[in-house]
Amino acid sequence: MDKIIAYCGLVCSDCEAYIATQANDQAALDRVVAQWRDEYHVPDITVEGVMCDGCLGVAGRHCGHCYECEIRACGIQRGVVNCAYCDDYGCERLERFWTVAPNLRALLDDIRAGSRA
Repeated sequence: MDKIIAYCGLVCSDCEAYIATQANDQAALDRVVAQWRDEYHVPDITVEGVMCDGCLGVAGRHCGHCYECEIRACGIQRGVVNCAYCDDYGCERLERFWTVAPNLRALLDDIRAGSRA
């Protein structure tokens, strides 16, 4: 399977929620809910809130955060494959996000370097 890389650099196809959703694996979805409740301190998250078909599509199922993600909204509006392809790459939104997920910057940097070749 090809990697699905979200606008921000998250690899959707490696995400436990995405994998469980695609496999229609209820037990795995329940584990994701328990993990995210603990990890992200969101006690009211549900299975429906973690089901996801990937951040890039407008249609389909998306985890709850997808609907409030400024980076995703911007990428959709600009029509880019992901932020590495954006003329404003390294914008303030990404810089803020990279403070909590610095490893994703390296992935997008690599994509951007390859897209210029």
